[in-house]
Amino acid sequence: MISDRKLEHLLICKNYDVNYKKTTGFEDIELIHRALGDINKDEIDISTDVFGKKLESPLFITAITGGHPSAKAINKELAIVAETKKIGLGLGSQRAAINNPDLIDTYTVVRDYAPNALLLGNIGAPQIELASDAVDMLDADILAIHLNLLQESIQPEGDVDATGYIDSISEIVKSIDVPVMVKETGTGIAFEEAVALENAGVSFIDVEGAGGTSWAAVETYREDDKYLGELFWDWGIPTAVSTAEVVNSVNIPVISSGGIRSGLDAAKAIALGADAVGMALPALQSAYKGQEELVKLVDRFNESLKIAMFLVGAHNLEELKNSNLIIKGETKDWLESRGFDTKKYAIR
Repeated sequence: MISDRKLEHLLICKNYDVNYKKTTGFEDIELIHRALGDINKDEIDISTDVFGKKLESPLFITAITGGHPSAKAINKELAIVAETKKIGLGLGSQRAAINNPDLIDTYTVVRDYAPNALLLGNIGAPQIELASDAVDMLDADILAIHLNLLQESIQPEGDVDATGYIDSISEIVKSIDVPVMVKETGTGIAFEEAVALENAGVSFIDVEGAGGTSWAAVETYREDDKYLGELFWDWGIPTAVSTAEVVNSVNIPVISSGGIRSGLDAAKAIALGADAVGMALPALQSAYKGQEELVKLVDRFNESLKIAMFLVGAHNLEELKNSNLIIKGETKDWLESRGFDTKKYAIR
């Protein structure tokens, strides 16, 4: 059952190391320190309204959970912090609740406790018939369409027919009245796919690259035969690479997620050109500990982002986007091999 699988995923993410062994690539991004920043840290503005609502921080808690009774309490905690801290919140795939109405309240609890927050619904790319119900269930501001070929390949019950995805996405865009975001689930988006998504009418892209939670790793813990999960544990485009590829190829807002763990990571992603960042596993683990830990997570993120902006002399996120940085190491090699000019970031 889908519901049982959702519970397994939650418990595995809570109790096991499911991180990529390889990194996000953000360690190859060096922001240029400004010793004469001419800036007051207390006046730095980290708010954004790119996504249709005024957010007090560029942090999204990206799609995590729903579809099992135990998820209701977690989503309630996430909703409260999204509402009080004025950040975006994404939910897990809603297919389970659309197919089983007994599970609807594991999702609707979010809008109950976050009446004004930016909420993202969530369905899979082939699920055209679920789009309207998913939006209505949450009164969602944005509908996210997730891509998860790696996970589907590893789980025995996975759907490995990915034909016609771009046509399905285009149909979903046409069928609903809210903007559509397409998001990966941990293996990144290359620039070719980003261009195709923009052409299909998608309003936002969440790259969700490699370096954070590996869903091949999650599936490894579910199976007796661990060969495939271990073999593909590290598959994917590192988040820093995917971020740079996508922001330099499309003209729609981009979220950088996948292994974002601090405001410093976020500052690097935004300096590469992202409009916001997403975080999932740390929020899930904090939610299990309670509201105080969730608030601490967001406060630490915001403070470390402001410090990074202070040190590069950026008064707001737009100035951070234009700050100078160096791309080095494997991230530089990857991007230049793909035809991207990394030197343009050094002096802007």
